[in-house]
Amino acid sequence: MTAVLIIETSTPTASIALANEGKIVAQKSFSSDRRHNAALFEPLGEIIEANGSRSFEAIFVGSGPGSYSGTRVGIAAGQGAALVAGCKAISIPSILAVPEALTGEPCIAVGDARRGSYWVAKISEGQLVTEPELTDEIGLDSAVRQAKESQTPVFCMELIKEKEIPLAKPSASGLWQAWQSATPQTRALWAGKLPQPIYLKPPHITPSKKKVFG
Repeated sequence: MTAVLIIETSTPTASIALANEGKIVAQKSFSSDRRHNAALFEPLGEIIEANGSRSFEAIFVGSGPGSYSGTRVGIAAGQGAALVAGCKAISIPSILAVPEALTGEPCIAVGDARRGSYWVAKISEGQLVTEPELTDEIGLDSAVRQAKESQTPVFCMELIKEKEIPLAKPSASGLWQAWQSATPQTRALWAGKLPQPIYLKPPHITPSKKKVFG
């Protein structure tokens, strides 16, 4: 690939990068709330400007899991940029874009899914062995304990209250490395899907209270 725009917004520390001729040539990081919203657009404009008149071959976006609102903002921005550039937007799991996952060694990613729920995912060789799965606090503690007993690194992308779990942050450059190390089959799988956040729970649907008359 030639020029690729990369957007990672699944945590409060977000980043945008530009890859050209196989390497990262520019990156901007910024911090805001878990939504990002307007904070995204200034660094995004600077990175696009840094690309000059060159066209983008693809737009990469992080799909989480993490802040659902923040991830959606990044994906929406990536899809908009892809529409303008006339290229494809491709989502890559953000949990593969942290240093622990990029080593290629087995590791465990965990996170807070809110309302007493947590998630756990297994990673090896830079790829997801298991998709993020929901569990309760007992399941989380068990997964962390087993990881420590087997000396498998475990990390979270946002601090989990009252849990001593190392923090690891994904980055736009990490997404690029995850793509570079992925197999052709995995790349094709990512490229063949519509970009969307990794869902940890089914969308909440409130039944209509309006009576339906037959």
